[in-house]
Amino acid sequence: MNIAMRTSRREFLAAAGVGVAMVAAAGRIGAKQKPAADRPNIVMILADDQTYLDSGAYGNKDVKTPSIDRLASQGMLFKRCFTATAMCAPTRQQLYTGIFPVRNGAYPNHSQVKPGTKSIVHHLKALGYRVGLVGKSHFGPRESFPFERVSGGKIAEFIARDPKQPYCLFYASHSPHLPWKEGDASAYDPKKLTVPPYMVDVPEMRQGLCRYYAEITAFDAEVGKCMKAVDDSPGKDNTIFIYTSEQGMQLPYAKWTCYELGLRTALVIRWPKCVKPGSVASAMVQYVDVTPTLVDAAGGKIPEGLDGRSFLQVLLGKTDKHNDLVYGVHTTTKIIAATPGGYPIRSVRDEKYKYIRNLRHEATFNNTLIRSDKENIWKPWVEKAKTDKFAAKRVSGYLNRPAEELYDIVNDPHELNNLSGDKKYRPIMDAMNKKLQAWMDQQGDKGLETELGYKSRKRPNKKKPGVKKRK
Repeated sequence: MNIAMRTSRREFLAAAGVGVAMVAAAGRIGAKQKPAADRPNIVMILADDQTYLDSGAYGNKDVKTPSIDRLASQGMLFKRCFTATAMCAPTRQQLYTGIFPVRNGAYPNHSQVKPGTKSIVHHLKALGYRVGLVGKSHFGPRESFPFERVSGGKIAEFIARDPKQPYCLFYASHSPHLPWKEGDASAYDPKKLTVPPYMVDVPEMRQGLCRYYAEITAFDAEVGKCMKAVDDSPGKDNTIFIYTSEQGMQLPYAKWTCYELGLRTALVIRWPKCVKPGSVASAMVQYVDVTPTLVDAAGGKIPEGLDGRSFLQVLLGKTDKHNDLVYGVHTTTKIIAATPGGYPIRSVRDEKYKYIRNLRHEATFNNTLIRSDKENIWKPWVEKAKTDKFAAKRVSGYLNRPAEELYDIVNDPHELNNLSGDKKYRPIMDAMNKKLQAWMDQQGDKGLETELGYKSRKRPNKKKPGVKKRK
């Protein structure tokens, strides 16, 4: 579906209000239901700040992730999956609602969706599912996400409770979010690591990678635990098991940005009954596509008013095409050590190019990584930048950005060469800018005005049953 078609249909829905559209849709979702025995169970495990490349399945030869690698051999690995915002609360709420951040209201970090917004919990419950959540929430209000809270020690009990009723369980880990204290960092030798080409190679970076990789390995054990719980259950062959990495880690050019390291996410889906083992999908999908896909797989009617579209046909191996464009929206409002006056970023990506608009490029970008640097990584980058050209380019490029950026993702996957200054790319940039603006208009996104105009709603209560506190 092209952007013009998507825009015309959704402008009306946006005008009517997200809450009203979602309430109306809830009443229609049960019209098309599979028999209970045919409806798949669903388990989805989410990492927390894991860069999409950082598992063996996605090509990292240093980090140890046997469970994720095994899952990929048993299911479908998506090469191009994206979140629209590289921050936790906006990412999770777009995932659960199928609605992009500005439209659902949760676009700053630590924010909540608009009252009346429905989530996958409502949609699957209407199809007869029980829907549980283990671990991190980071969403609100509670009425929009009425999960059954499940203790991490009672996953098998939840799965086995009623064999006749389909279930959906989300396992939201706290790893590998900072501070990196889980796992055994001594299992990694900093001298033997391969520092990725987008990082500045300093001893502190290597030591940080050891801690980060150790925490990913600890998370991988959680993946294995969930896989075993499913594999030991009678309904394992008709269970959709999903692993996804969320947004990129808390390092430069990843979390809090619209670069690939921030927005691109790992996605592996196993469904023995329907998905070919070891398959790979190149289709571009986004987190907003997950809710309609799961409703579709469950035999339900996809609710109207969602931004996402079902990629079930990709999952079944019937097509390898989905979105022509994927979008990014970042706001620094409510992040720790935010740039004074705001720093909104918007992006659009097609099969080859990524176009980024820095709507307040004259300001200096800032965040908690720069201010506090608890893992002691940013300061060594800055120190090396005094004598090293690559380090200097990476440091200055992170702090001070041009109004526009353009990257050839095919030939420059790590976005090291900004093409916006080359006049021959002007027609491409103009075309992509027009598509980005059309999407922003459809979303009701006015850029800096939207960022500064956010009216804070009550922050979700972190102290809820079943939520593991971060050490």
